Amino acid sequence: MSSRRSYLSKMMTTTTIGLLSSVNTSPSNAFDNKISNQYDDRPKRHGPQPKDLGVSTRKDDAGDDYQGLKQCGPAPNCFCSTDKSEIDPDHFVPAWKWPKGVSQMEAFQQLDSVVKQYPPGQGNIDGGGFKIITSDPTKGYMYIQFESLKAGYIDDVEFAVIDAFGQDSVQVRSSSRVGYLDFGVNAKRLNYIAKDLRSKGWDAIGVEYDSHEGYFTENNIPRPTK
Repeated sequence: MSSRRSYLSKMMTTTTIGLLSSVNTSPSNAFDNKISNQYDDRPKRHGPQPKDLGVSTRKDDAGDDYQGLKQCGPAPNCFCSTDKSEIDPDHFVPAWKWPKGVSQMEAFQQLDSVVKQYPPGQGNIDGGGFKIITSDPTKGYMYIQFESLKAGYIDDVEFAVIDAFGQDSVQVRSSSRVGYLDFGVNAKRLNYIAKDLRSKGWDAIGVEYDSHEGYFTENNIPRPTK
């Protein structure tokens, strides 16, 4: 937690000019499936697309190589299955497993269908819509961009089958590009998609308060009442 506090302190001391220079403030519109045209005239802070998305060789804390998705940084605005749970529990989400007897091709067709039916604006997030950038069931990889409505913040979401983690599961990553906090956006998105997949028989665990208390606390989200 101390590393996050120091990171937040550093972020807070960054000048406004420096912050704006690091993001895209173009006036381009949101995706076609956005929920409203009301904020089309506002500059959009998309942020630069990360250059190291996808499955590639990465190094763990011990310096050993492994195949995985991009790790999360210290900020509470990212989740990734290939981050180790014992090292980074606040960013870790278990891989999602599809039902037994379902092939990888069929599993990704189900995933593709669930993503395409995702409703922009659910939970008051992703009102700017989304776009599937890559969907390759044969390779077991999907990459989607989700956009906020007003400011145009873009989050990058990936699903990938990685041999080292088993042939019946999908590694998950959802992360914000800009800012430190995400105010629960990435959790809401993953939880919605996971719930739809569970209705199809998947073992898809979302982001819960008990398992990610640090994330919810830093984002000023109270524990839900029962």
